[in-house]
Amino acid sequence: MGGMPTPKRLAGTFSTLDFQLVLLRRMADHNPDLVEDARHELGVSLAQAREASKRWQAMIHSPHSKGALSRYRAILGEPESRTPRRIGDVDGEAWLWPLSYWPELRFEVMVAPNNSVWNEWLVRAPQAPAPELRTLDDLTPWSCTVDEVARAFAPARGLEGTAPNRWGLAFTAPDALGVPREVVAEFTFGLLQRTAVRQ
Repeated sequence: MGGMPTPKRLAGTFSTLDFQLVLLRRMADHNPDLVEDARHELGVSLAQAREASKRWQAMIHSPHSKGALSRYRAILGEPESRTPRRIGDVDGEAWLWPLSYWPELRFEVMVAPNNSVWNEWLVRAPQAPAPELRTLDDLTPWSCTVDEVARAFAPARGLEGTAPNRWGLAFTAPDALGVPREVVAEFTFGLLQRTAVRQ
């Protein structure tokens, strides 16, 4: 993660860097230390990070706000790829964008036929190797995505998130000694934030 030059910010625009700061801001509730490290790697001050979040909130709540898809295209540019995807009985497309801080991930937006957005989160980049998830010890913050955990520890049950852009999964996973444990994992924008073992 990190190590890539930050995009130049044009006056009056909301840049890809600003957008990444918004994602990180949402993750700070669970992992403030990781977010702080990321901010330093990106070369951004705390004031800049707060300003990006403030501008994002103003943008999405503005009466003149563009639709979500138009907003993402304006900020992130044209997607790296657009792939047909069928969810239930609805045909749509998965649009993927690269982000400099997470080069092994992509920001995925699920687009319905009417161009509405029904999901937005981080997924593994198509050519990036998925992590090996075998035990609870492998489930470290930011190491894996919702779908990777759901596949590794199937069957997993989805849980309602505690806030927008948050998800939960309940599943059984072995601990370091191989003892099965009932686990709840929490995700922000599809990226694992923390796990808790049910007693």
